[in-house]
Amino acid sequence: MAEVIYGSEIAAEIKAELKIQMDALKQENARLPRLVVILVGAHPASLSYVSGKEKACAAIGMENELVKLGEDTTQEELLTLIQKYNEDEAVDGILVQLPLPKHINEAEILYAIAPDKDVDGFHPYNIGRMMMGSPTYLPCTPKGIMEVLRRITSVDLSGKHAVVIGRSNIVGKPIAQLLLQANATVTITHSKTAQIQSITKQADILIVAVGQPRMVTQDWIKPGAIVIDVGVNRDEQNRLCGDVDFDAVKDKAAYITPVPKGIGPMTIAMLLKNTYDAYLVHRKRK
Repeated sequence: MAEVIYGSEIAAEIKAELKIQMDALKQENARLPRLVVILVGAHPASLSYVSGKEKACAAIGMENELVKLGEDTTQEELLTLIQKYNEDEAVDGILVQLPLPKHINEAEILYAIAPDKDVDGFHPYNIGRMMMGSPTYLPCTPKGIMEVLRRITSVDLSGKHAVVIGRSNIVGKPIAQLLLQANATVTITHSKTAQIQSITKQADILIVAVGQPRMVTQDWIKPGAIVIDVGVNRDEQNRLCGDVDFDAVKDKAAYITPVPKGIGPMTIAMLLKNTYDAYLVHRKRK
């Protein structure tokens, strides 16, 4: 029976650590870290995500500004707004909630955010530094996965075979790079991979981020593997579930993250941590 890794508990620990820092700054009468979240349109999932970020900021005492824009906002208007916050010394982190309306070029928007305020870790400058192993703001979900592996499992990743299912810029590619930097041997699989199960069954660590409800079953898993489920889906009964068949796989894995209360809460915790780190950089520079 696998040990269930509740990312929600680790995230609570991280937020408690950050709250101590916020309280100390208040005692100094210092400026507090400030995160600006920009939401364009009213995508239901996006509304839920930004609400979670607002609550998390409030819980630790970090300043947060939510800017809601209409679905018909032009790309030029959004770029002008981002530049305004780039130049605002009271703002430490800027996050533009994805997805954006189809008439807006997401890449151009992400590139417009100042690299030192890119707390989502998606700017090419920060991605490049991550690839080189230099200090930078890491994408929040991969950073959260690495924090889970560090805090919960006592496994040395060096020499272990890590298999990633999914090759997105948000999760698959960056987590593969971070695992490689931890000296794991990394294989990336995806929808075009032939005989994918023969590869996943070799994995000491399996990271699943594809968006397919319960795609990974017990037959995909090596006994004693660490299974990290990044997927967030709705099943036929409209219940939240992951990309992994949790009930079947938990009897074969050594560690497994659930959905919900798994990696999702870690993503928000890492966003707060990136914002605080950006604040420290800005404060030192000033």
